[in-house]
Amino acid sequence: MSNLVIVESPAKAKTIQKYLGKGYDVIASMGHIRDLPKSKLGVDVENGFQPQYTDMKGKEDVIKKLKEHAKKCDHVYLATDPDREGEAISWHIAQLLHLDMNADDRVEFNEITRSGIQAGMSNPHKIDLDLVNAQQARRILDRLVGYKLSPFLWKKVRRGLSAGRVQSVAVRLVVDRENEIRAFVPQEYWSIDAKFTAPPSRKVFAAKLVKVDGKRVDKTEIPDKATADALLERLQNASYSVQNVKKRVTKRHPAPPFITSTLQQDASYRLGFQSKRTMKVAQELYEGVDIDGLGAVGLITYMRTDSLRISAEAQQAAADYVTGKYGAEYLPPERRNYKSKKNAQDAHEAIRPSMPDMTPERVKSSLTADQYKLYRLIWERFIASQMADALLDTVSVDIEADNCMFKATGSTVKFDGFTVLYDDAKGDKSENKNLPELENGMEIKVKSLEGNQHFTQAPPRYTEATLIKALEENGIGRPSTYAPTITTITTHLYVEREGKQLKPTVLGEVTTELMKEHFPNILDVKFTADMENSLDDVERGKKSWVDTLEDFYGDFSKTLETAEEKMEGKRVKVPDEETDIVCDQCGRNMVIKIGRYGRFLACPGFPECKNTKK
Repeated sequence: MSNLVIVESPAKAKTIQKYLGKGYDVIASMGHIRDLPKSKLGVDVENGFQPQYTDMKGKEDVIKKLKEHAKKCDHVYLATDPDREGEAISWHIAQLLHLDMNADDRVEFNEITRSGIQAGMSNPHKIDLDLVNAQQARRILDRLVGYKLSPFLWKKVRRGLSAGRVQSVAVRLVVDRENEIRAFVPQEYWSIDAKFTAPPSRKVFAAKLVKVDGKRVDKTEIPDKATADALLERLQNASYSVQNVKKRVTKRHPAPPFITSTLQQDASYRLGFQSKRTMKVAQELYEGVDIDGLGAVGLITYMRTDSLRISAEAQQAAADYVTGKYGAEYLPPERRNYKSKKNAQDAHEAIRPSMPDMTPERVKSSLTADQYKLYRLIWERFIASQMADALLDTVSVDIEADNCMFKATGSTVKFDGFTVLYDDAKGDKSENKNLPELENGMEIKVKSLEGNQHFTQAPPRYTEATLIKALEENGIGRPSTYAPTITTITTHLYVEREGKQLKPTVLGEVTTELMKEHFPNILDVKFTADMENSLDDVERGKKSWVDTLEDFYGDFSKTLETAEEKMEGKRVKVPDEETDIVCDQCGRNMVIKIGRYGRFLACPGFPECKNTKK
């Protein structure tokens, strides 16, 4: 018998072909083969939102190849990615090849290894139409918003603009944060910081004033230099004594293994990767890399997941590695299981190495620099997640002087536990690494006493990592959408990067304010999150995809009609963004404009002065 296995990518096809061997032909569809037409809406809103799918341009040769191979084989297996998008691709291929929709043709590989492929091929099932309908509902929703709202923005703001359910809310978050920063008024406050010694020890340790006359000191208690100076004068000749020493052992637990959002966040913090780069490299590691002595092998499990579930086999492999490398004392009393968030789809495991005994150093020579960095991050985080707690000896000391209280804290590592491999602690700069031996009633000497001025800080601009975290926490989008959303809002010039920070452009601010006024639901965080939950209900078979679209479209079409009426004959001007670059022809400060090929500098004296620069 001959069997055809259809996947999305050539790299994945190559790896799977190696494990399946003779009797199987593995080919790639190169992603989607059918979609809504680009030239028109492609959705019959009057008749149950029926989509009008067409073969995608440029896929003619792929489609021809799929049909030719399908004719020659005895059985077709659809092995696209194990998520909504992958299920929809399989459904489209099945329709294209006229496969029996009730046949067990669908196979899923959570990891591209021998065991993962054997497990998938041993458990074929029908295409999950609930998953397909959830993807279809999302695609149609995004098409309705994009193709109905974008022309409104073309007429009222500028041609070429785009709007989208998730992207528009993401831009709003960035714009709202920028407005918070502008509106922020710094507030002055002071702290009283001291350094002490406890003879006979010469060790100097730091402490901070925390109470005055029984009242806790916060940012409003020492508002200015005069108040700080008065306290310093009061404390200058006071006697200092230790009043309360607390010693205890505290535990630090390891972080759970990665899900999509935390992988993107940590790759940004630790590696400086943008989310698009992270997902590209993760896809390569999942689909398969040629490893010396092994050939093509998938090094990580599926990388689009919001589940923290881990298989018992992977836990055992991690335990075996930890025992062999560090000893049994580095294992927790019981295997660690982590609880996924309430709205997690839980279709897959967490992101982990597919073979935990495959250390980063073992495969380093076979990987690119990016692949090695990301694999090492994933591998270390997973192994650490299955290790014992770190134990710290912590000491907290109260120091009394003239009815004022200072507090000093310190800690030392008693047992390093998981931190021997992976430490994600930010650390407290005010904490002493190791306090001298102190006892209640002990008199200590003040070495220095000073007031330090501070100002409250405005909330920071979003970075890719913190924006992804905000999207996840607010239930906006799902694992597969974070990276494309950020790519969209930056390439469409609604948001720009300043180093790692994300800053709204003038265009982004103008567009957001217009949409806030006329399409409040589209930009409402809770509304968008509720829509995501509705799509999840479709996936679970709890709600009809048509009902979901009807619930949305009725109000949306009325809102659009009202906006068109209110904005009849009106157009919003996007102010030019002035720079400090001087026009070398007329001396004016040049402004930033947006043209067909992106942003450029232009002289505001046009048409008298037509000077432009890149």
